[in-house]
Amino acid sequence: MSRATDKQPHAADRHDLIRVHGARVNNLKDVSIEIPKRRLTVFTGVSGSGKSSLVFNTIAAESQRLINETYSAFVQGFMPTLARPEVDVLEGLTTAIIVDQQRMGGDTRSTVGTATDANAMLRILFSRLGAPHIGPPSAYSFNTASVKASGAITVERGNKKTVKATFNRTGGMCTECEGRGTVSDIDLTQLYDDSKSLAEGAFTIPGWKSDSFWTVRVYAESGLLDPDKPIAKYTKKEMQDFLYREPTKVKVEGVNLTYEGLIPKIQKSFLSKDKDALQPHIRAFVERAVTFTTCPACDGTRLSEGARSSKIAGISIADACAMQTSDLAAWIRDLDEPSVAPLLTALGETLDSFVEIGLGYLALDRPAGTLSGGEAQRVKMIRHLGSSLTDTTYVFDEPTAGLHPHDIQRMNNLLLRLRDKGNTVLVVEHKPETIAVADHVVDLGPGAGTAGGTVCFEGTVDGLRASDTVTGRHFDDRSTLKADTRKPTGALEVRGASANNLRGVDVDIPLGVLTVVTGVAGSGKSSLIHGSVAGRDGVVTVDQSAIRGSRRSNPATYTGLLDPVRKAFAKANDVKPGLFSANSEGACPTCNGAGVVFTDLAMMAGVATVCEECEGKRFQASVLEYRLGGRDISEVLAMSVAEAEEFFGSGDARTPAAHRVLERLVDVGLGYLSLGQPLTTLSGGERQRLKLATHMGEKGGVYVLDEPTTGLHLADVEQLLGLLDRLVDSGKSVVVIEHHQAVMAHADWIIDLGPGAGHDGGTLVFEGTPAELVAARSTLTGEHLAEYVGA
Repeated sequence: MSRATDKQPHAADRHDLIRVHGARVNNLKDVSIEIPKRRLTVFTGVSGSGKSSLVFNTIAAESQRLINETYSAFVQGFMPTLARPEVDVLEGLTTAIIVDQQRMGGDTRSTVGTATDANAMLRILFSRLGAPHIGPPSAYSFNTASVKASGAITVERGNKKTVKATFNRTGGMCTECEGRGTVSDIDLTQLYDDSKSLAEGAFTIPGWKSDSFWTVRVYAESGLLDPDKPIAKYTKKEMQDFLYREPTKVKVEGVNLTYEGLIPKIQKSFLSKDKDALQPHIRAFVERAVTFTTCPACDGTRLSEGARSSKIAGISIADACAMQTSDLAAWIRDLDEPSVAPLLTALGETLDSFVEIGLGYLALDRPAGTLSGGEAQRVKMIRHLGSSLTDTTYVFDEPTAGLHPHDIQRMNNLLLRLRDKGNTVLVVEHKPETIAVADHVVDLGPGAGTAGGTVCFEGTVDGLRASDTVTGRHFDDRSTLKADTRKPTGALEVRGASANNLRGVDVDIPLGVLTVVTGVAGSGKSSLIHGSVAGRDGVVTVDQSAIRGSRRSNPATYTGLLDPVRKAFAKANDVKPGLFSANSEGACPTCNGAGVVFTDLAMMAGVATVCEECEGKRFQASVLEYRLGGRDISEVLAMSVAEAEEFFGSGDARTPAAHRVLERLVDVGLGYLSLGQPLTTLSGGERQRLKLATHMGEKGGVYVLDEPTTGLHLADVEQLLGLLDRLVDSGKSVVVIEHHQAVMAHADWIIDLGPGAGHDGGTLVFEGTPAELVAARSTLTGEHLAEYVGA
């Protein structure tokens, strides 16, 4: 072959770009870009500018949809159905692996060990080496119950014959708590007043009215209990029937109803639901009536006595799961057993990945629901670190969320390592330290919501610095230390704090100032604040838990804004407020107030078409004839927050209660959101600020914020600092758990925990002003803050 032909590029090597043309998902305005493959591309821009819409909802979603289509219709029936994103051309896609910040399932049975498959490997290890030997891997699983069965079975082969069979399965589940580690105890005094009879209204359960057919009357008129006898005088049998009776059919006034003991009825109606999703007064009742205590039988390990008795080198599987992963990795390396060498190698690599990614302080028995968004994302990354796959696309959503500046460099190295293996790495990120290592940057904006959705810059990091975009202008911003710090007006005393890894911490948290609690991830910040400060009288906590809401929920319903608006419409038109709810009487009958009609196409993506009856307005035509200040309810929901603030602030539509909520939304920088925008379309940063605006209306002197800069652009951080200042100046005390150096520099007082994570942390390493911390440089935080402010 001649040299000339050698120089011709191979046809397969031409596909080195991911091309996107005409993307219109959410607020994207016909976006067209080309992303280089096998490079690290960072997408940046203000919160709500369209980054996630482009990366997750367009590129990653189409990649997943195309892969799902390669499976048979039978298999696709079990998979999530994905619609094709609104985009003209998408070329050059590769398999996308999405590592997002969605919280891991809050199921009590899900732990760090089960989520990363480390538990599965440990169970095999103990079933091979544990002494005494108690059975197969399932015997060490707290999610598997022991089962015994025996009976006759008929085998239908040739001459049918009945054979006797027995079946045994040894599980590791603790029989007392059923593998949950905690047992719930119901305080009966919160359910009824035993000095009264049923006829006198003994029940004290919210919503149980004396004339209710399904609750109170089924007990009083079942014939099983004497309705006129005080509960305290019930016989043992009556008490058993009252509290624990199995479901029984009874007749009340000729209607067939089911009678069930009070305890199982309460468990089904209140305790089987997610506590956070309950109405506030019901949640308060559940918190009063139910106490969760560590299971006395298994001491919180979730495992049966047999599983706890089987040991390797004096360590049971319960002990192994309770160790920090960094210690467990060392223990695994010390085991010299050639018979299980491949297993030990694989398990060791998984545990080393925890340490490498900065999660060496976690234990495998940590419930997955208690991880922060950043921790959950890094736990998901563990699966991919040792992967041999190349030429895939990894998509990350703010991988530095929840990371101390000390750990960000480590995260950058991991992203670069994935790229160097020949993968395309797409990262949505705000931190300048991570943007700085990118090969290619895409900056979206210029604003948020309808003011965003266009590409403002595409190119190198140096090009971004020189560009006149919002990100480019703020890229090298550095906050300066305050010349004067505020003086405290008092203190919240914390004494002997010992939750999780804290070692008897004593600290006075100053009041009347902006206090920042900092330290490396896993040093004990959340344990200190959520364990010893949150929950006190007058303390309002805004944590990182997800906002709960369906596509019917929107900022107006979530913040409680719609209640005064509905009442104002009802008063102005002399009709019922329920007419102005798309979830109630006023809903369009064709689409039930959803605005769209969904058609389920089995394994194909469902189709949502705008409702022809209401044209997407969600309300009956008759409701839209009622007006307030010249606008109907659907026009009000289409307004932006800033527009609505003006509308409800004066004139015929003046509604002070609604105006107060809208002012708070503008304060947190959400003036561009539309009132009727579904919560499911909001970005992470927008959701947290929406939650902050809602809590700002609560009565309380101390605000506790957990990493409020998560999901915020450099420009938005400035606005957040202004908001924190206004809160403090209005007489509130603000305590912020934070890693962002701009917030630390802006603080009046810093509490630094450390020096390391897990059992290397949990002590107070510094308290004082930011200037003193920078001058001392005695801690990791001090060193990074000094570098940040250029001291």
